Amino acid sequence: MRDDRQSGNVIFFILLGIVLLGLVTAAMRSGGLEGSNIDRETGAIAISRLKDQANAIERGVTFIMQNGASEVDLRFAHASAAAEYGNDPSITPQFQLFNRAGGGVEYLTPPDGVNDGSNWEFFGTTHLPQVGSDKPELIAVLPNITESACTTINQQAGYSGTPTDSGGAGGTAGCIHNDPSARFSVTTQFPALAGNTTDEGTFSIKPAMQGCITCTADGSRHYFRVLLAR
Repeated sequence: MRDDRQSGNVIFFILLGIVLLGLVTAAMRSGGLEGSNIDRETGAIAISRLKDQANAIERGVTFIMQNGASEVDLRFAHASAAAEYGNDPSITPQFQLFNRAGGGVEYLTPPDGVNDGSNWEFFGTTHLPQVGSDKPELIAVLPNITESACTTINQQAGYSGTPTDSGGAGGTAGCIHNDPSARFSVTTQFPALAGNTTDEGTFSIKPAMQGCITCTADGSRHYFRVLLAR
């Protein structure tokens, strides 16, 4: 009898151990999935903030234009902006995006995790497929987007893949994210010659008002938003 009881106890503890091991394993898996869900949620929030910022920029540009500015009057000066844009938004304040008298937009830093920390840029060097005429548009660009953010942005926009840009045309170098000398500023607005035209066949959504594009020359990815179609 004593042997039977001991055998029964051993079997009981073995089964209990199996149950406990299963519970621990399930808890660990659940924790991992929860962490994954948190990561996805954090990414979704960041991309939503990116689009909110783009919306604010577009509204600011529209407001300035409605108050009588021409397409070449727009300015993006700020103390934290690149030197080409200027650092004093009080100069011609009615034309300045980051001035209450102009666009009334707060200076924007990119949401954490969507790019390499590069600030918003503004260019008038690229024509997007079926947007306006064949002239380059005024475009806001958030440079160096992560691959995952780029994929999510384009999926949300309805693109079947990531559009590409193989470089300049008509004497305009670069991609949709151009070199510093091409920034939209007091001295540079829209190119005198034909601008960069992108690879139209890679765009599954037209007119291409926003999305993430890959520059084929270096593999960099950039979010773009058309602020002013021409």
